[in-house]
Amino acid sequence: MSDEPQPRQPEKGWAPRKPQAADAPEGTKGNRPPRTGWRRYVPTWRTVLAATLVTAVLVIGGFFLGYHLVQIPAANALATQQANVYLYADGSVIARDGDVNRENVTLGQISEDAQHAILAAEDRDFYSESAVDPQAMIRAAWNTATGKGRQSGSTITQQYVKNYYLRQEQTVTRKVKEFFIAIKLDRNQSKDDILEGYLNTSFFGRGAYGIQAAAHAYYDMDASELDAGRAAYLASLLNAPSQYDVITHPENRQAVENRWNYVLDGMVDEGWLTETERAGMEFPTPKETTHSTGMSGQRGYIVDVVKKYLTDNGIVDEDTLDAGGYRITTTLHKDKQDAFVDAVNDRLMDRLDQENREVDTYVRAGGASVEPKTGKVVAMYNGIDYVKQYTPNATRRDFQTGSSFKPFVLTAAVENKSRTQDGRRITPTTVYDGTSERPVQGWPGARYAPENEDHRDYGDITVREATDKSVNAVYAQMAVDVGPDKVRRTAIDLGLSEDTPSLDDAGPSIALGVATASVLDMAEAYATLANHGKNSGYTLLEKVTYGGKTVDLPERRTRQAVSRQAADTTTAVLRGVVENGTATAAQTAGRPAAGKTGTAEEDTAAWFAGYTPDLATVVAVMGQDPVTAGHKSLYGAMGLPRINGGGAPAEIWGQYTREALEGRPVQAFNLRTQPGAFESQPPPSDSGDSPSSSARPTDRDSGTPDDDDTGSSTPDRTGAPTRETPGDGRSDSGTPGDTTGGDGGTDTGGDTGPSDSNGDDHRTGPAGLTGALTQHTRRDE
Repeated sequence: MSDEPQPRQPEKGWAPRKPQAADAPEGTKGNRPPRTGWRRYVPTWRTVLAATLVTAVLVIGGFFLGYHLVQIPAANALATQQANVYLYADGSVIARDGDVNRENVTLGQISEDAQHAILAAEDRDFYSESAVDPQAMIRAAWNTATGKGRQSGSTITQQYVKNYYLRQEQTVTRKVKEFFIAIKLDRNQSKDDILEGYLNTSFFGRGAYGIQAAAHAYYDMDASELDAGRAAYLASLLNAPSQYDVITHPENRQAVENRWNYVLDGMVDEGWLTETERAGMEFPTPKETTHSTGMSGQRGYIVDVVKKYLTDNGIVDEDTLDAGGYRITTTLHKDKQDAFVDAVNDRLMDRLDQENREVDTYVRAGGASVEPKTGKVVAMYNGIDYVKQYTPNATRRDFQTGSSFKPFVLTAAVENKSRTQDGRRITPTTVYDGTSERPVQGWPGARYAPENEDHRDYGDITVREATDKSVNAVYAQMAVDVGPDKVRRTAIDLGLSEDTPSLDDAGPSIALGVATASVLDMAEAYATLANHGKNSGYTLLEKVTYGGKTVDLPERRTRQAVSRQAADTTTAVLRGVVENGTATAAQTAGRPAAGKTGTAEEDTAAWFAGYTPDLATVVAVMGQDPVTAGHKSLYGAMGLPRINGGGAPAEIWGQYTREALEGRPVQAFNLRTQPGAFESQPPPSDSGDSPSSSARPTDRDSGTPDDDDTGSSTPDRTGAPTRETPGDGRSDSGTPGDTTGGDGGTDTGGDTGPSDSNGDDHRTGPAGLTGALTQHTRRDE
């Protein structure tokens, strides 16, 4: 036997073990053949099931996690910014201010055609679908691929979320947030609210955010006025706002019309438009030029003045107003506003030669026009262009009013039943010494001896003629006779601001207009005279709304600022300034007019303030250095030796008033003057001494006299009516005043009429057509 080991011999009852299934190679379990080739890469059903379950858990978990983690954020800053819209009284747009041209409106302020057009363009299943619609994404991709027009895969809800809550960047993070916020928003807000928000935040091109701004930018109308054709065009713009503007990109018109037809066809498919209506439609080409939203021209001035009026009167605070969203309807009339600009250009600006005359570069102009009965400011002129000259000249208070202030002295004299130093009652026929540089009598302060224009001496002269010729010596003395404090009070009662510079510290010089009132303040004061002494304060606002709701405006009350006799007596005298005095250029208005010229010291400003029964307007021409903003004299401006109120200001006033009142009936003044206003009076006594206290009645308290004071009729320039005996038994004989300030002309008697215990009213017509009429009227309320 060999020494090598021998294999073990099987013993009795032993045999080798057969291979079992568990021992088979992988892939051959259960005696199946092993996977080979591509089959080895296909997962088994068990693997697929496991992966599906894991994925579902992750998706559901991720959804709930995302839903709870992503919150609805605050609106982004751009989405909440709006413009304030400023409108003329007729509703046409003046300007829009703010960084974003947007005006939010409610869904009820958007036409149904506009709502349906947007839905047809962007999301026809909006009211029936969920916030996120995968089918919409697939449909949008298909429409784009087949040439039916580009369509967003996002629902309107998603687009609104992107516009209002998020930014516009194309990132996965933004899309995820958009997804979850849209779902939450759909649960928290109604479909109407979401659609309204979408229509207010979408960008339509031309700088217009929201459908209201777009309607004005393309068609100059409100969103409520959009018809199906125009609405379909605006809806088409949402895909490519800039490229689809057929005015700036006419080469894209065919593509735009294809999109427009797609929208309209969609409206028909949805039952929002009939086949008949659809068949007759033509593409509505938008306006090539629309209202500018900029601040050039008069627009910026108007916005500036109206904003200050809103904040000064506590209607809206500055921060709230700056946030935007207000729709502000002003009292301004577009036709009158345009007429004012034309008049200033025709009578002043077009006559300047700024290249050859340096003084012409100093010329500025300001104007304001007020309805006497309502106090509404219907027109303003503030400067040549807001983007070139920022200061609104109608409201600035830094130029002297000059002699345009003098009527307030006469009003104060009649109101307070004032008397001269020698005890004579002050009326239009009171005689004063008109010697130039005559020292004012009765003034306890420093010697004051004002000079008349060109140092001219007038000698004895009536108040009426002194007004016609604007005699400084007379009015300085009259201011002392009345009392500077009472003159100041009367000016404020008529409409000047208590804060008017130099109104408080003036003595006799107050009569010469050292106060620097604004043009608008002066227009209110003259409107009070035109309205028989009644004042309600000027207003610039018809209505203010925010979000469709009306904002409360301050209650306006009309008060009798001065007696009717005081106001009407002043008006009767001021008629002579236009007919025979320094303002004959104002006769071009072609209507009965009263007014007063004025010139500031050193000819830095020239004024004309005047009125008809229907309209009170003040015009000022001012001199200002364009570099230093300092006041400048206007000697030599327009190639003239000097600028005075009877020149360009009165000419502007005449042209503007004629155009502003064109088509309206000519109204005559209906005046009730102080008793004996036009009775002749003796000249002053030779003695310069003041009378004793017994000879000078004590001044009565300032205030409005009772309405039953008897008034006398106003003598017309062509005749003087005779007052009949009033019912209280008193008798006044109406004596005509001088037609030229005491030249001795003979006046013919006018018609006489009945009177009551309140005296006769007298109506006067325009210069050259003046008729003396007496009218029996009732007592003022």
